Order: sequence, then structure tokens, then C-alpha cells
Amino acid sequence: MKGVGTHLVLELWGCSNLNSLDAVEQALRAVVAAIDVTLLDLRVYPFEPMGVTGAAIVAESHIIIHTWPEHGYAAIDIFTCGRERDLQAAIDSLREHFTPERVQAMNMIRGIVVD
Repeated sequence: MKGVGTHLVLELWGCSNLNSLDAVEQALRAVVAAIDVTLLDLRVYPFEPMGVTGAAIVAESHIIIHTWPEHGYAAIDIFTCGRERDLQAAIDSLREHFTPERVQAMNMIRGIVVD
């Protein structure tokens, strides 16, 4: 099946570093490098009493991380358009930054092109 992009949805459980702005920023930058996309903008925001949301806007679409430190949980979206990317490299990079006990992944083809 061919589409305009790939959307990787990740759920990471049993994570560390989820309340750290620096850790989320570094994870975003590492994923950008791992999948070889072009970073346009990066923002990271803290929430009260805890939690962080980070967004990397890339020429090829976006990478988003939302954290719930109280649950050891991170929800991550990686949406890329254009050529195929090494999404396993993205997962490996996120494992290094958040050391999850469990990772669930769903990979979707977006904008399926019908010939």
C-alpha cells in the first residue's frame, strides 16, 4: 500500500525522565536526527502539577511527546511524509531517553493512494 505519509503512534509505559523539559527536548532532537528529518521549530512546555508536552515541527510533518509522569506514561506521535524513514531508529532513540519497561507501537499509512 502506498500513501502520502507514515504515522507512528507510540505508547511508552514505565518510563523515567518524564517531568524533565530537558529530557523531552533532547529526546525530540534525537528522534529528528535518528530519522533524518529537517527541524523547523521545537517547543517544550511544562504542565502543573507535572507533565511535559514537546513538539518538533519538521519539514516532513511533526513529532509530538506528551508525558504523564504520575503514570510513568508517554504518548508519542511521529508523522512523516515523503521518503520512508527508519522508524525503528526513532523507537530505539526514545528507549534510550525514557527507558520504558514496555513500548506499544501502531504504524499507519496516511493518505492511501488508490491507483
